[in-house]
Amino acid sequence: MKKGPESGACPFAAVGNVAESNPDDNSRNGASAKDKDVLFCPGELENIQLKPRKETSRKKLCGYLNKLGIKGPIKTWKSRWFFYDENKCHLLYYRTAQDINPLGSIELSSASFDCKMENGEGIFEIRTPSRVFTLKAISKQAMMYWLQQLQMRRWEFCNTKSRFPVGSSQLVNEPLAGRTNVVDNEDFLPLVKTPTEAVGLKAASLPAPQTSTALQNISLKHPWTEIQNTVYNICGSRQLWGNNENVFSFDEFQEHPASLDEEQEAEVEAGCAVKEGTLEDGRMEPRLNWIRKARWRNSGFPGSHEELSRERNPMDKVSVLQQQILTLTEEVKSQKELVKLLHKALEAAQQEKRVSSMYLTAAEDKDRLELVRHKVRQIADLTSRLEALEQEKKELEQILTLRDSHIQELQEHVQLLMEKNHAKQEVIMALTEQMARELSDPLQEDNTVTAETLYKQQEEIEHLKDDIDAYKTQNQFLNSEIHQVTRLWTSVAENEKALLMKCACLQARNCQMESKYLTVLRKLQEAVPGLPSSHAELVKNLIQESLQWDVKEEAEEGFNLNPVSEYDEYGFMTVPDYEIEDWKLLAKIQALEIKSNKLRSQEIVEKPLRDRWNSLGELNPSAELKSLIRSGIPVEHRQRVWRWIVNRHCSRLPDHYQRLLQQSRSTEHPACRQIELDLPRTLTNNKHFSSPTSQLIPKLRRVLLAFSWHNPAIGYCQGLNRLAAVALLVLEDEESAFWCLVHIVENLMPADYYSDTLITSQVDQRVFKDFLSEKLPRLMAHFEQYQIDVSLITFNWFLVAFVDSLVSDILLRVWDAFLYEGTKVIFRYALAIFKYNEEEILRIHDSVEIYQYLRFFTRMIVDGRKLMNIAFNDLNPFPMKLLRNRRSMHREELEAELCELEQIKAAYVKERAEQGPQDPKEVASEEEEEI
Repeated sequence: MKKGPESGACPFAAVGNVAESNPDDNSRNGASAKDKDVLFCPGELENIQLKPRKETSRKKLCGYLNKLGIKGPIKTWKSRWFFYDENKCHLLYYRTAQDINPLGSIELSSASFDCKMENGEGIFEIRTPSRVFTLKAISKQAMMYWLQQLQMRRWEFCNTKSRFPVGSSQLVNEPLAGRTNVVDNEDFLPLVKTPTEAVGLKAASLPAPQTSTALQNISLKHPWTEIQNTVYNICGSRQLWGNNENVFSFDEFQEHPASLDEEQEAEVEAGCAVKEGTLEDGRMEPRLNWIRKARWRNSGFPGSHEELSRERNPMDKVSVLQQQILTLTEEVKSQKELVKLLHKALEAAQQEKRVSSMYLTAAEDKDRLELVRHKVRQIADLTSRLEALEQEKKELEQILTLRDSHIQELQEHVQLLMEKNHAKQEVIMALTEQMARELSDPLQEDNTVTAETLYKQQEEIEHLKDDIDAYKTQNQFLNSEIHQVTRLWTSVAENEKALLMKCACLQARNCQMESKYLTVLRKLQEAVPGLPSSHAELVKNLIQESLQWDVKEEAEEGFNLNPVSEYDEYGFMTVPDYEIEDWKLLAKIQALEIKSNKLRSQEIVEKPLRDRWNSLGELNPSAELKSLIRSGIPVEHRQRVWRWIVNRHCSRLPDHYQRLLQQSRSTEHPACRQIELDLPRTLTNNKHFSSPTSQLIPKLRRVLLAFSWHNPAIGYCQGLNRLAAVALLVLEDEESAFWCLVHIVENLMPADYYSDTLITSQVDQRVFKDFLSEKLPRLMAHFEQYQIDVSLITFNWFLVAFVDSLVSDILLRVWDAFLYEGTKVIFRYALAIFKYNEEEILRIHDSVEIYQYLRFFTRMIVDGRKLMNIAFNDLNPFPMKLLRNRRSMHREELEAELCELEQIKAAYVKERAEQGPQDPKEVASEEEEEI
């Protein structure tokens, strides 16, 4: 026979190594070494011998409880035998203790327990993530015992499960050391004495609680399990009735009268093993038949041999036997009902089988066609009968509705009469009491009233005391439950934290290994011209494979060896799609190294910094805030801080932005065409701007048009599109991005920075060269030696604040400090970038190679923290006053040079005008002579 769900778990099997706590014993851990599992394979059944246990056996957590079942709108209590499976931490429940297959199970490892005194005595709840189970014990003591034992079993199972296997990383095991053997000394709830009459294996020998009807306790949700258990019980009963034995004959029990009580628990446990053996081979040895008889007689009849022997009166024996007959009669009734249902199903199946056989045995197609027609006629007949019955049903429903309305009217009339009668009786009682008070002695009346009042008050006090005791018990249990669940949660959280730290370290190590691999490939690529053709082809294939690694494919395999995602939090590509293969390799190496550094510094640097930001309340200018902003603003706080900085320096005018948008719609700005040309070229490595249909493209267009109307002196300058795009990515709101652009152009940058002449931008390049000579003299001398003009590289850095030059992770940290402190930050970071790569640049001794290296050397920066320390620590002091003085000096020099150029230009134009127009033939003859 097929096993039902959880068939491997027997209600009486000892499946754990945790002894049930018993306050009657002197020690909780007194379980002997003989207390082992009693599950036997079929081949071992004949070797089972029942011996009296001299030592205390480990008790199992099992017993009868009422389970609240729901049938549509109806809620009923059903008696179920519950058994705790220690291997899985499941609470299995059966219809009776003799069933072989469970009806279901409750997972306790992730469950919580609750008891509310308002629900009634003995009622408690087990709350799992998917369902709430409502159970009812026979008494309050039994309920508290179940709750306390379930708490203990859950705690022991979770502690055992949370331990790591031998050989796991020390990084994970160290936080768990000293926690696995923790003993809960906080006794919120004293140990409850074991109610042996309702809990334990001895309760299996008691009769199951009876219900009002025979079929009420049957589970309709599990018909197949019910059939399996019924057939199993029937097979067991037949073996008991075999060989003309009388069910009330106790001769066999007389052979072992002294050892029966001692062996009762062992017999019940062995009976569970007999269940499994019966399912496997269907045979039982004679000695096992005796075991089944003992278990069946002890569990099925209230009047056992011991009970009859204690009853001396023959009439008592007769009443006990009559009770047994009634019990068996109820059981037979339920079995008959089940047999009738099976008969009906069998008849329908046989009828269908006969029709199918006739159809298959028909010799010709005509006969088969006739059978089909006959079936069609039957279907039509049944359809017509069904329609007639439905019509009759509708008529009966109408009649029933009329009768219900009539009954309702009669009930209302009866209710009115009863109310009148009740009112008359109250009047009569009031008059009678009034007459009695007038006829009685006034002193006696006062004494009677006082005595009644005192009695009621005493009753109320007793009830209140009972309620207080009940709520105290409930409070103690809930405190213990909260304490234990909190400890379990803390343990799980610490384990998860340890695993996350280990995972981060492994991911960082993996990133470093992959980065080194790509670096080796790049070195091999540089040496390809000197390699044989086969080796060169191999190197080329390896580079192509490394550039085509896809994170998504690795994630589908169940693990992620390459933790670098395709896009970051703001939509920037972590590995931009460059046309030059060498740049692609450098970009991927940089992405891997940055990810590795972030993972390694996550617990040491990033987490404390994030905690400091979380504890920061209202934003106010201070040295602490300046230090935090220089260290980098976390993603979740960046938008709030940027808004605060912009609002602090820009006084927003109400509806100013909307008026500018309206003006841009009504009148076309001269810079509109240039803006449309620059939109597709803005942040091409960001997914929010890479497509013309992206949602941020229209927002960027509106921001740039509004700014061109807001500042007519500048209008639009190439570079403003990238500044506004970064502001849109962080602030998201286009009006906030507009004011951020205003803050950068009008407050942070000097005047004329984005004018037609870009005069201030040229001044900053000269100032930067001065600082480069002072801070990095060796590097500047190297540039002068090979005639390198660094302004060709750095001019764009200053114009757009490093956008498209640094990776997004480092770029946004630069912008955090730039928005708060101003253009001094750009000078600091520009110098820090050269300082970061100074040694590499000094190794190059060719001007062409130096220019090529400077084109992509920002891609060699992998440690943002190191770059920040160089910018704000190694380059100190860097006073703003010195920067202003240098700007003034170089501006005067530049303006003088521009004036001189203008004079030269004017003199040249004047000279050409005085010479007058020349003959084109003479000009051509002069050129021929030069040739």
